Amino acid sequence: MNKNTQGLAQFPSDLYEVKPTEWEANNAHALLLRSHKLQEEEVDVTVRAIARCGAGTNNIPVVRMTEMGIPVFNTPGANANAVKELVLCGMLLGSRRIVDGVNHMKDLGAEGLARERVEKDKAMFGGREIRGKRLAVIGLGHIGSSTARDAHQLGMEVVGYDPGLNVEAALKLPRNMDLADSISSAVSHADYISINIPYIKGTPEEGGTHGIIGADIIHSFKSDAVLLNFARGELVDSDAMKAFLDSGNGRYVSDFPEDALWDHPNAVILPHLGASTEEAEDQAAAMAADTIREYIETGTIRNSVNFPATELPDRPADAIRMTVVTKNKPGMLAHLTSAFGKEDLNIIQQINHSRGEVAYNVLDIDPHTSDGHPVKLKDLQRELTMLDGVLSSRILFGNPGAGYARNVDGQYFI
Repeated sequence: MNKNTQGLAQFPSDLYEVKPTEWEANNAHALLLRSHKLQEEEVDVTVRAIARCGAGTNNIPVVRMTEMGIPVFNTPGANANAVKELVLCGMLLGSRRIVDGVNHMKDLGAEGLARERVEKDKAMFGGREIRGKRLAVIGLGHIGSSTARDAHQLGMEVVGYDPGLNVEAALKLPRNMDLADSISSAVSHADYISINIPYIKGTPEEGGTHGIIGADIIHSFKSDAVLLNFARGELVDSDAMKAFLDSGNGRYVSDFPEDALWDHPNAVILPHLGASTEEAEDQAAAMAADTIREYIETGTIRNSVNFPATELPDRPADAIRMTVVTKNKPGMLAHLTSAFGKEDLNIIQQINHSRGEVAYNVLDIDPHTSDGHPVKLKDLQRELTMLDGVLSSRILFGNPGAGYARNVDGQYFI
């Protein structure tokens, strides 16, 4: 479901058959998509994995895919530079009334008055420089940390807030950057505020981020602060932002549709351009394709939004690798190992990780029983797959994607 040629080129033609259009996706082993709104009925029983060429996965029914035992992948960081550049552009748009000036010149040009009025009217669109100003970055992931670094290089004073900041991310920040202990303290003296946090359903009191930039936070803004929202529109309380813009000289620059503010004189609303560059689209598609290939060919899970990150050392020579997706409930691992023991098979190495309602197992087994007989893979896979609580299984050998079986409401599908 993805037509990006760079991404599709990651799949060797001698190993993969690529069908780039929705109506050719029947019996697909994996789906790649960008903005297509995926419906459950489009996910054939053959689908092993789904990848979105982008960070957000709100166009994929992730909860249902988890229930079906299908990992969903995204591409965090692939569009970070593109979004970061637009954030920096947004700071300038919020400082110099550039959009108003452009529209004014078009109006004057239509009247044949541009040359006559340009010097007189330019005073209507005065602004300020960003050098020496204070930028608060809320969320210090790929985009936030990149924004902080470049803003620092532009001579800005930078303060950040991220309760989930880890050592790896911290090392990417400017050395003399301040870290605040709350959003309110981060924004209180900021001239510019960039929000770069994920959208999670529910209010902040419920553990979500819907409306996290609400009246209480906005009350801490300077009267002429510029809020930059290139994360998600739902993060900002529109009514509270409108009241702020009405009361002073603040600005709001957003990359998302906004019914309450689209025509406000102190707002600049863009048509979701953040990741809309050729480079970002190519990088996201290539990253998604590589993630799918790694999962299909080795069982490795990286950048999944619903499955646990899982990586096992290379499969030993002559060993058979199997993966089993189960419901995350007590006793499942014991049931799996018991099935191997019953067939007199030796597990060379294994790993079991869980996340939420699902557990993922990778096992490398000896291809022969203890008395030297070859393992009966078909019988073993059927027995494993039909255990209560098992969602799917794979035997990784031969052509990528082969050896797949699912337990569909108690029915065995291969």
